[in-house]
Amino acid sequence: MIDKRIDSITAAVADIPDGAVVMVGGFGEAGSPIELIHALIDQGAKGLTIINNNTGNGEVGLAALIGNGQVKKMICSYPRSSHSKVFPELYRAGKIELEIVPQGTLAERIRAGGAGIPAFYTATTVGTPLAEGKEVRTIDGRDYVLEYGLTADFALIKCETADIQGNLTYNKTARNFNPIMCTAAKTTIVQARKIVAVGAIDPEIVVTPNIFVDRITEVADPMVESHLIAQGAHYP
Repeated sequence: MIDKRIDSITAAVADIPDGAVVMVGGFGEAGSPIELIHALIDQGAKGLTIINNNTGNGEVGLAALIGNGQVKKMICSYPRSSHSKVFPELYRAGKIELEIVPQGTLAERIRAGGAGIPAFYTATTVGTPLAEGKEVRTIDGRDYVLEYGLTADFALIKCETADIQGNLTYNKTARNFNPIMCTAAKTTIVQARKIVAVGAIDPEIVVTPNIFVDRITEVADPMVESHLIAQGAHYP
């Protein structure tokens, strides 16, 4: 039996190098691994490519990582949301790169990467600027754009419950991108609200099997992004 528990969030992210591609789970604040992101800020890796649904909010979590100058490029669907200010300012100043991917296409690119599918065709961006420079193929009289699967060196994931082997469950919509990102990264690092013994999770409700998880650390009382923003918090 492999016990995948790591003593601290600091140790969990210690080996993420400069230039790494990192998937970060979450949909806005739901399922966002804030503690792992803050540990990565403290660790100091730079030149990162981050794959996420958005670019963070306020000055905590992902927005704080971007604001600290550690992110070279964002691959996301929503670079600007109701409380995002860090990324838009840096992007307008030409200090960070952006690849916009429609949300469904982003999810499928990650899923495909995790399933070993190198590329697929989709009609989503046909005739738009997002299709420029990409291969277009006509199938049954309809045009489709070629999109490539996404993989990463690391994934930072938030779950509700994990057993010590790495079987995971999620809290409702906090599930979002987290499960597919687990499959698409070489090393998956998870913060769990609760870590339990093997057998304590009904196998029928396991969402992410342990084969896709490498490290687990317990964060019993995780921070809530909207609460931090309301308090005017920033990190570091």
